[in-house]
Amino acid sequence: MSHIPQRKEKDCLNCGTIVEGRYCQNCGQENVIPKETFWYMFTHFFYDITHFDSSFFHTIHHLILKPGFLSKEYMIGRRASYLHPIRMYVFCSAIFFLLFFSFFTENINIGTVENKPLTSKERAKEIERLQGKLLKMPGDTSLLNGLAKAKDTTHAFSAKDVIEAEGENPLISLIDVNYSSWREYDSAQKQLPGNKKDGWAKRRLVKRQMDINTTYRDNPEEAVKRFIESLLHRLPYMLFVSLPLFALILRIVYIRRKKFFYADHGVFTIHLYVFTFILLLIVFCLGKLNDVTGWQFLNLLIAILFLLLFFYLYKAMRNFYGQGRGKTFLKFMLVALLSLIMMTILFLLFMFFSVATF
Repeated sequence: MSHIPQRKEKDCLNCGTIVEGRYCQNCGQENVIPKETFWYMFTHFFYDITHFDSSFFHTIHHLILKPGFLSKEYMIGRRASYLHPIRMYVFCSAIFFLLFFSFFTENINIGTVENKPLTSKERAKEIERLQGKLLKMPGDTSLLNGLAKAKDTTHAFSAKDVIEAEGENPLISLIDVNYSSWREYDSAQKQLPGNKKDGWAKRRLVKRQMDINTTYRDNPEEAVKRFIESLLHRLPYMLFVSLPLFALILRIVYIRRKKFFYADHGVFTIHLYVFTFILLLIVFCLGKLNDVTGWQFLNLLIAILFLLLFFYLYKAMRNFYGQGRGKTFLKFMLVALLSLIMMTILFLLFMFFSVATF
């Protein structure tokens, strides 16, 4: 309750209902004088922040130390003492991706490997490969020049020289097409009967493939850089899409447990994802520390933390669904397998979408 004086008038300023007490019985707004002092606004804001912080840390404490406890509390109706799952997910995911894109993506190597000279062993393999291609395409100028450069030991031979030796071979090949330009491909499509023509999706991928190969033919490292950036920035969307799918997997695995509704599995999934965000932030921080200090034992600690995520899932499933160790372990293995398949399919879909749009 605020310390602002109550209005003498009984009509609610928000909905117009005649108020019987201090609060409107229709909309809940406090019937007080609408003029607020700056000090009141400041203290009210401070209270909201500290109240959020206290409930947040109280919730996180139980989330980390008691797997499955928060989900169980929410399902049975004890919710006022904890932060709402959706609010916690939005807050934690926002903090995670803000820190991830600000401090950790720079560790991803998308540099210029094309300028690195090949080793003697790699060079010998490249010579053998080029000779094999020349048997199929004798007289190919690009292959002949590339082979000559590879055999000339007085000069370095880099991966970029390998790309130049490939001639007209594409930088990427999402779809196998034997046309050098969109005009040639489109002309060939027009001559085919209707049931033989490529569909809209395939035509779009073919066009995008040709555009990328034309644009980045002489600068493949820039294509790799832009593709990885595009894929990383779609990672939050991929995780958000995976959330209801993971809950669906739990719903299928526990289909005989009638007291658990799909929303209950969803709350369990949200809490699992929030814990994953926290764990990954710790892993990324340890990786940064390892880069700075070179302490090798940190790699072992990072591996242990990744294993901890699987152990956490097992314990959360056992505590939340209340089944025995053996049955929970079997269902844990099934959930892990199905979620791996689901995440692989999602990753491939988002990867193709990134290629088609970067």
